[in-house]
Amino acid sequence: MCVTVHLVPWDTSSNLLEETNRLYDEAGTFDCIQKGDLVAVKLHVGELGNPNYVQPCFVHDIIRRVKEVGGKPFLTDSNTAYHAQRSNAYDHMNTALMNGFNMAPFIVADGLKSENFRLVKTKGILKEIEVSGAIAEADAMIVVSHCKGHELSGFGGAIKNLGMGCTPRDGKIRQHRSVGLEIDTSKCQGCGKCKEACPQHLPDIIEGKARNTSPLCMRCPVCIEGCPMEAISYTHKENLCRALASAAFGVLSTFKPSKVSYVSFAKDITQYCDCLPNPGKIILGDVGVFASNSPVSIDAAFLSKVDYKVLNEASNVDCMGQVIELKALGIEGEVKPKIKLIV
Repeated sequence: MCVTVHLVPWDTSSNLLEETNRLYDEAGTFDCIQKGDLVAVKLHVGELGNPNYVQPCFVHDIIRRVKEVGGKPFLTDSNTAYHAQRSNAYDHMNTALMNGFNMAPFIVADGLKSENFRLVKTKGILKEIEVSGAIAEADAMIVVSHCKGHELSGFGGAIKNLGMGCTPRDGKIRQHRSVGLEIDTSKCQGCGKCKEACPQHLPDIIEGKARNTSPLCMRCPVCIEGCPMEAISYTHKENLCRALASAAFGVLSTFKPSKVSYVSFAKDITQYCDCLPNPGKIILGDVGVFASNSPVSIDAAFLSKVDYKVLNEASNVDCMGQVIELKALGIEGEVKPKIKLIV
């Protein structure tokens, strides 16, 4: 079945709030909502200092539209596995307020310290995945994503917003640890720079060599970048794309069919994720706003509109991998979708 993706070009000579409302009408964005539904509006509120998350005015308008069709919307995201400004509900909610997301209740999806989740079976590289409680219990969901690059997965869009963003700390670590981390002992001098760089001080220096056997390691690049001998490297880096798709499948299994819709903003496309306060340079031009009822098709549509080889080269990962994998797992959509311009 062909899934059409609708697109409003990012053209500031037009009223983009009006244009996105035309987009939602054409795409049937709110058709997934019935009167009385508890509707999760899943977004990334942005790390403090990062200016490139989805602008609050657009999210405010989505909240308005959800209410108009009788839904009960709440903003939501899961806590981070790394220790920064969104690793617990208190700091996460303060960050949401600081960044302008105050137009509806903000419910941290996985609880105060990432303790609220449902373990579900899934397909693919993962056999099971933790799904954040407020996501698993919602009646419907609007997935609002910002398309950008990512160090490990090549890019982050709707699939990453589902797979990583809708899972708690344990689920995030489970996905990240699908990637391997290798220490070349012939290069390692046991200087301890990796241990100093790691926020959790995980690598141990044993008999003059670095060792990282901790199950808490989430494969961030800090130790790799901190090693002066270039002794640390990733292995099977492509596995994260497979894990994202596997986790996304598990998240979607908690919803009834046709109860999830997707809106993706392809603007301010930086090399790194919104999880960083310093997301790097903008490396691709603004495209527009996409809407679809398929995470496969909406991510594929974005990639078809940019030179995503730029993202591939920055991360040494094929961005299309997560799209192909999620379709292979059985989620409806097309890797070469039909795109309808709203002009």
